[in-house]
Amino acid sequence: MKLVIVESPAKAKTIAKYLGDGYKVDASRGHIWDLPEKTMGVDFKNHYEPELQARKPEQKETIERLKKEVNKAEKVYLATDPDREGEAISYHLQCALNLDPNEKNRIMFNEISKKAVNNAVANPRYINKGLVDAQQARRVLDRLVGYTLSPVLCKKIRNKLSAGRVQSAALRIIVDREKEIKAFKPEEYWTVSALLEKPKATPQFIANLTEKDGKKFKIKNKEQCEQALNVLNDGKYVVTSVKRSVTQTRPQPPFTTSTLQQDAVNKLKMSSSVTMSVAQQLYEGFDIAGMGHVALVTYIRTDSVRVSDDAIAAARERITQVYGKEYLPEKPNFYAAKKQAQDAHEAIRPINLDITPESIKDKVQRNQYALYKLIYRRFLASQAMSASYNSVTAGISCENYGFTATGKTLIFDGYLAIYNENKAAKNSDEEENAVLPSINEGDLLTLVKLKNEQKFTKPPARYTEASIIKTMEEKGIGRPSTYATIMQTLYKREYVVKDGKALAPSNLGIQVTDYLEQYFGEVVDIQFTAEMEDKLDAIEDNGEAWYNIVDNFYKPMAEEVKTAMHGEKVVVADEESDEICEKCGSPMVIRMGRYGKYLACSNYPNCSNIKSLKEKVPPKETDVNCEICGAKMLERQGRYGKYLACSNYPRCKNTKPVNEIVAKCPKCGKDVVKRVSKKGAVFYGCVGYPDCDFVSWDVPTGTLCPDCGAHLILKRNGAKTVIRCSNKDCGFDGGEKIES
Repeated sequence: MKLVIVESPAKAKTIAKYLGDGYKVDASRGHIWDLPEKTMGVDFKNHYEPELQARKPEQKETIERLKKEVNKAEKVYLATDPDREGEAISYHLQCALNLDPNEKNRIMFNEISKKAVNNAVANPRYINKGLVDAQQARRVLDRLVGYTLSPVLCKKIRNKLSAGRVQSAALRIIVDREKEIKAFKPEEYWTVSALLEKPKATPQFIANLTEKDGKKFKIKNKEQCEQALNVLNDGKYVVTSVKRSVTQTRPQPPFTTSTLQQDAVNKLKMSSSVTMSVAQQLYEGFDIAGMGHVALVTYIRTDSVRVSDDAIAAARERITQVYGKEYLPEKPNFYAAKKQAQDAHEAIRPINLDITPESIKDKVQRNQYALYKLIYRRFLASQAMSASYNSVTAGISCENYGFTATGKTLIFDGYLAIYNENKAAKNSDEEENAVLPSINEGDLLTLVKLKNEQKFTKPPARYTEASIIKTMEEKGIGRPSTYATIMQTLYKREYVVKDGKALAPSNLGIQVTDYLEQYFGEVVDIQFTAEMEDKLDAIEDNGEAWYNIVDNFYKPMAEEVKTAMHGEKVVVADEESDEICEKCGSPMVIRMGRYGKYLACSNYPNCSNIKSLKEKVPPKETDVNCEICGAKMLERQGRYGKYLACSNYPRCKNTKPVNEIVAKCPKCGKDVVKRVSKKGAVFYGCVGYPDCDFVSWDVPTGTLCPDCGAHLILKRNGAKTVIRCSNKDCGFDGGEKIES
């Protein structure tokens, strides 16, 4: 019997299906050794040697079980994941199970298919110590940073904080963007567009003002705009140039780990952590009704866009069958890897194109189907024809001003028939026409109308989970396989919060970043972090002693810790909230207590009101303008009902109650609205107060009792709403209320 050891039981089940009799496949269930949980676990006197151990009872049980299986096996294969971490797990298994280090027992495959698994078993290799050392250096370095700096943060800022080699650099990117947004000063500008038409030709089209006196021109204020409009309203519009071309857009390459996470966030609204969890399921395999245990995609931790010749051939055949020969390029599409890519594995792709997303839609979980469909279509589209467009750009003059009109029509959809990129428009100020009429140089045009609009430059947008992952990859900090974990840590530590799709640093996140920047500049320095990634990669490539790189980083940091511990303690500023204190009307702030965050009145100690911080209802847009700054008011839900708050908060903190009209006042005929007392009690009063003193604790109908003349009210009677007289001494019964 031959023994194959993998990491997960799901993976073991899939591989066992392909190897058949004569093989036993068992799982280590991840790492069997790890650094101790409560101590540093690094031997400083012995070149930072990690003190690895089986720290959980189940890890010890796994080692003992596998030892028994090894003793019964004629041959052992270590088939952990094909990356650095997988190589380290295989090395730990080799050591713990007393396997011969001089024997070829390491096997790898990029996909869990019968062909790939059997080919791997036929071609075992030695464990790559360079990969193991590179992983060990990362693990030790991250432990040193985390276990050295986190206690400093806990002592100088507050408990339960953490720092990390990549985590802190990623947080700084988000914090720097927030500071850039807050420091941004909007500048006024105006846009002018002309709706034009060519006599006896259709359609009408839009041209944007772009030049003055032959130079690029941007209107800076109202006066400049009015000067231009005075000329443009009476001027002649002449076509000065027409440029026609056929443009093409090429399909994107198949997914890498990073681009998969980005598209899953943008298209599926699936967080990076959920994406990687579901992707792991697709890679390891699971039971599918009528198909048995099946793995669907290749290895999901990769920075390569390369795919095998067999996969390309299968994709080209599938495109021809489903979409037709016109969608197949003459030669296969190939994509260049990024400069820093390791290119160790193929891109993420389906293993078997005959297993279409539609064929398993009703047999798998919704997330599994959605992500598999994304991977399947992106891969298939990567081998399809480019999309083609007819593009026309026309220059138009009016006196000394110049306009530009563009038109773009799709000729051939190509890869877009398979996978639509949905790219955002380049410039929202430039309106593009679907099509332009047949125009030529020298044509006279008729002005239909001019449109001008005042605008202000906008600050850079906050990062989203997709864009921060893209930025981390571009800047070379961390590795794609770690991005999901980094994001989870930033959320867990409350350094970053989600505002819709956008990521905003909390006050705590800003304070932690500022503190680290003050005392441990290199830890949050983006360039330094990227260069450290390169040095760690070099351990694998150049065989450099890993502990030298660790030593050069750690010793200066240890000296910085001494300086930091002598510094002052940091007081974290309160976070602003959009809640208003119902007792005194002051803004509420978010504070951190022993049991988490809570809302407290900013007017403390004059007002000591506090309340729990519950999940908020998203605000609703209204057509009401703020009387202070002119911005739109948002309808929000407070403790005692709805209220209006300025959308320009915190720059403008104007609020006012939402008065729900329930009836006409039986006394004066004005509106009766729902109100809330200072103690939170709901009542109904006339908007004419104090001239009209009508008030009711029950919902009034706006009509008077025919028997006694008191106002009628609505009362609940079981499941029904009935009409009653507000005068308790009157027995009038108006019956059940009829809904309109």
